Amino acid sequence: MSVQISHITKKFGAQTAVNNLSFTAQPSQILGFLGPNGAGKTTTMKMITGYHTPDSGVIEVCGWDIQKHPRACKQALGYLPENNPLYKDMYIREYLLIFARLNGLARPTSRVEEVLQLTGLVKEQNKKIAELSKGYRQRVGLSQALLHDPKVLILDEPTSGLDPNQIIEIRELIRNIGKEKTIIFSTHIMQEVRMLCDRVIIINNGNLVADDPIESFQDRFQDRQIVHVEFKAEPDLRILKKLEGIDSIKSESKTSYTLYSSSSQDLRDIIYNASVQNNWPLREIHRDRSSVEEVFTLLTRQDTK
Repeated sequence: MSVQISHITKKFGAQTAVNNLSFTAQPSQILGFLGPNGAGKTTTMKMITGYHTPDSGVIEVCGWDIQKHPRACKQALGYLPENNPLYKDMYIREYLLIFARLNGLARPTSRVEEVLQLTGLVKEQNKKIAELSKGYRQRVGLSQALLHDPKVLILDEPTSGLDPNQIIEIRELIRNIGKEKTIIFSTHIMQEVRMLCDRVIIINNGNLVADDPIESFQDRFQDRQIVHVEFKAEPDLRILKKLEGIDSIKSESKTSYTLYSSSSQDLRDIIYNASVQNNWPLREIHRDRSSVEEVFTLLTRQDTK
């Protein structure tokens, strides 16, 4: 295993940021690390990198204990923090060469060339970092994290604040890198989870609440029906809300709704019968599985039915 987390706990004063957390990350796997703000994601990532020390528990990176063998672990790790710290007055090539030498690489110039190609920075290499867009600054930070060819990459909100085109580019870059390395990345963008992840881990209030392959993650609430319905005209919502078996309704428009039910009876039959009885002609009705967003909400919101 590339990363193995065993029963780690971290407290800051009276507040428990991470509570008895355990999970693993396998080689050549992209692991989505999710949770609401304040859930303990960044604290966990900083413990994996050795920035924070857990109060209890063990973290192993490529078989090395981070507390007993910090140097070996850090040599196996690349880290891109959420707030990417860069020397903006330096040129890209100059910046990367300095860090390649600091890492003690045998062929620093050659390795910088390789990383510039990998991250798509060749055309920008002679620019100052201050002249770059945020998307290209993220590429520089990712290049720095990749210089020593680590086996594990820790990426904290790597697409935060980017425009849609930049997000697509960084996602593609992560996908390509993930073919050869273990990647643990946090994000609030659920679309990234669907597109990139092999597995999903969710923590809430420092506790593990989900650890699933992406294929089965959306099927966690199979007994919870989700039905999308569109009427030709606006129905009487008072009647719709009182239908037996309906737990909640999300209005998409005046004529389009998403309905949720935990009833054993098929919700489509209930809606169809109501539409006939109340003269609400239907345009469309279909059942759907829970989206990644809905599963995330159900697992992290205590007041959900």
